[in-house]
Amino acid sequence: MSKPVPRVSPFRSFEEAARAVLELLHDRLGLSLWMVTRTAGEEWIVLDCVDGGYGVEPGTVFRWSDSFCSRMVEGLGPRMAPDSAQFPAYVEAPIGRQVSIGAYIGIPIEHPDGSLFGTLCAIDPAAQPQLLQADLALVELLGRLLGTAAATQAMVDDVERRAERAEVAAQTDALTGLPNRRAWDELLEFEEARCRRLGSCASVLVIDLDGLKCANDTLGHVAGDALLTSAATTLRETFRDDDLVARVGGDEFFVLAPGADEATALGLRDRAREALAEAGIEASLGVATRLAGGDLDEACCRADTQMYNEKRGRRALV
Repeated sequence: MSKPVPRVSPFRSFEEAARAVLELLHDRLGLSLWMVTRTAGEEWIVLDCVDGGYGVEPGTVFRWSDSFCSRMVEGLGPRMAPDSAQFPAYVEAPIGRQVSIGAYIGIPIEHPDGSLFGTLCAIDPAAQPQLLQADLALVELLGRLLGTAAATQAMVDDVERRAERAEVAAQTDALTGLPNRRAWDELLEFEEARCRRLGSCASVLVIDLDGLKCANDTLGHVAGDALLTSAATTLRETFRDDDLVARVGGDEFFVLAPGADEATALGLRDRAREALAEAGIEASLGVATRLAGGDLDEACCRADTQMYNEKRGRRALV
């Protein structure tokens, strides 16, 4: 009786593919620590790892310019160094003074346009003279496959994001037609999962109207409602197609900007401030970018604090 042929199922996500690659390389080539990383400015983020003694965990953030990988990407050191002490670029790397690195393998993981996504890399405290060029060829092939998997995951994430927003379309604020607090909470949770999966960035803006109470008290609630609808229209027209604008409270609006780093987020804040001013709407704004070691809820808190500080500062001038 023949044995059943084991299934070779496709990976359901980049996370699954990365985990399988790391486990295969750790089992086949040894080396104590294998990592799949993401670069974001000076942040070098560990998306997943198999660690045999260095104490590294997924989500750990290192300084990119301190790493062997940054020098490898710049062409200052080889992709495989069985004895890293033989290469000055690696000897001089600050990471080598933080942890013991006798052997190193690293290759870039690239986006389809050739820009850097991150790296597939490994280190061991002892030199590994048994490593061969064929081993490097295997790592290079798997790194290219991970680049393809990451690009595919990014496209899937875009489709999922649109589907999620369509699903919560009924959860809207009756006055402005924007997503309400419940929709915001759900979509923020979905986006946080995407950020963790690929190490991608996102930013949050908090916008609080300064004149709603005055409008309601002096001109009536019809005037207050007109102010809210005008603000909602202005914000909807100001932000990018992929940005999510929600009304989460009486006079408070939140904006989720997927993929926006700190510089982009500050530009979005300034653009919103200018658009609201042109519409004759006074508002206090706060903005925060998700930290690699944090999450979007924490970014919301920082943006909210910044907004309230601005509001208090404006009141102190009155």
